[in-house]
Amino acid sequence: MLGPMRLGAFDLVVAGAGIVGLAHAAEGLRRGLRVAVVERDAFARGASVRNFGHGCVTGQAGEALGYAKVARERWLELGRLAGFYAEPTGTVVAARSAEELAVLREFAAAGVAPVEVLDADGVRARVPVRAKALVGGAFLPWDVRVNPREAVGAIARWLAAEGVTFFWRTAALEAAPGVLRTARGELAAPAIVLATGHDLDRLYPEIAERAEVRRCVLQMLRVAAPLAPGGLAVERFGPGVLTGLSLLRYAGFADCPSLPALRARFEAERPDLLAVDMNLMFTQLPDGDLLIGDTHERAVTHHPFHDERVDDLLLAETADLLGVPVAELAVRERWRGCYATAPDREFLVESPLAGVRVVAVTTGIGMTTCHGLAAQVVADLCA
Repeated sequence: MLGPMRLGAFDLVVAGAGIVGLAHAAEGLRRGLRVAVVERDAFARGASVRNFGHGCVTGQAGEALGYAKVARERWLELGRLAGFYAEPTGTVVAARSAEELAVLREFAAAGVAPVEVLDADGVRARVPVRAKALVGGAFLPWDVRVNPREAVGAIARWLAAEGVTFFWRTAALEAAPGVLRTARGELAAPAIVLATGHDLDRLYPEIAERAEVRRCVLQMLRVAAPLAPGGLAVERFGPGVLTGLSLLRYAGFADCPSLPALRARFEAERPDLLAVDMNLMFTQLPDGDLLIGDTHERAVTHHPFHDERVDDLLLAETADLLGVPVAELAVRERWRGCYATAPDREFLVESPLAGVRVVAVTTGIGMTTCHGLAAQVVADLCA
């Protein structure tokens, strides 16, 4: 009987062509390594293209903040090299209550990151948000935006042009010291990174179970941007837009003294938003459409059904924030995002075998931190 086909020998092999996998491939290329990427699909179609394209650098803390700072520079560099939209637009946080504004003032006073506290007019001067309840907000200049619909594909094409070998429509089956076994044959390499995201349990169920990895499913929408006053052009947003619900989510705000009061206000006034774990935010695609969302539901395996009531909540909250009728938000696309999540951790990096790393971002900050995380993993693995 013939043995498995040998597909080639490399210095670094990466399983997964989502942004975490591609970030590791880019780091390998940066170090002058011979790199191969294995991807089960014909193109990336998971979490890396279903998100906001929002690099929320400022909202991170600890290890994640360090990774995010590195990733910010990598995104801007790769945007130039690979030819996709990547800009240091910053983010505006729109505050619609005194508690939200208090958290932002406390965060600014802590001095961990540059923050410009804004009054209501200052928010409106930066983004066309016309919520009646708007009381102020903040501008976060460190944050970046990319177009998630094009960035991952553009990076893959650029990596291929620079000499990285891609094996598309090729499932990774098993890693062993010095070899990755795939559906098409074996790849030899002293360093192997498995960046399969929420499908970690397909390769290493024991690691996924020990870390309590679940699949976090998000409901998101693409809507036509409302027209500017006069109706001759769409509203334009440079920065991404976050809200008070975002302050409950990102670790950078966790130590603000007013955060418990903010959470208590949502619990008393809007338990429906907390019930679907909403993080109300949006970014704008280059064509003007808005990516809005999102909500969160966690399970090992999800039912396939899309809840229209959740989309209705997202549309109503977005309309309120923008100060427009819901009917003006014409929905162009609806989808469910999915990423790995685990309690009490943001990153999962394990070494089940010599020369093998299992790598996953276990919160929704993969785009924000991927390049910094990859730099650390590759430096350790290929030292």
